[in-house]
Amino acid sequence: MGLGNPGPEYDATRHNVGWWVVDRLAYDWQMPPFERRRWALVTEGEVAKRPVRLVKPTTYMNRSGLALRVLRDLEDFDPSQDLLVVVDDAALDVGRIRFRPGGGTGGHKGLRSISDALRSDAYGRLRVGVGLAPDGVDLADWVLSPMPQEDEDIVVGLLPELTEGVEVWLSEGIEAAMNRFNR
Repeated sequence: MGLGNPGPEYDATRHNVGWWVVDRLAYDWQMPPFERRRWALVTEGEVAKRPVRLVKPTTYMNRSGLALRVLRDLEDFDPSQDLLVVVDDAALDVGRIRFRPGGGTGGHKGLRSISDALRSDAYGRLRVGVGLAPDGVDLADWVLSPMPQEDEDIVVGLLPELTEGVEVWLSEGIEAAMNRFNR
């Protein structure tokens, strides 16, 4: 699940990095076009002989947990093993990557919504650094602003590596992804 906000005015913002990653996964894995489901855009396919569902919530960041309804109804869905939430992280320098097996929300309202919907913090995360807000700049304004081209180039340059990292998560688990990709 890649977190972001719907609408063209948000496409190039830091807060939509989760959508960028999920779009790249769909492209690299040659998945069919995303289809609208109630609270999300969804595509499905198979990667490394495993069924994969890519989800982009269309509820706006602060209500991302609503989109979990397309996953919770799956038979045997175990968020601690089956869910990886891709999210921007304004506490990490641009280009830093952090796979995590769970933990707190770090103040991220999208993650808070996911945790509230699951009633648990036990789900995987892939945090992608988008840079720290400069002194005096409101965090919400920072993450909802477009990235400078130099920063965007860094994040876009990471996308092939992030596909590889998510494939490692799928086939070997979160610990292997952490060991090989966190920086």
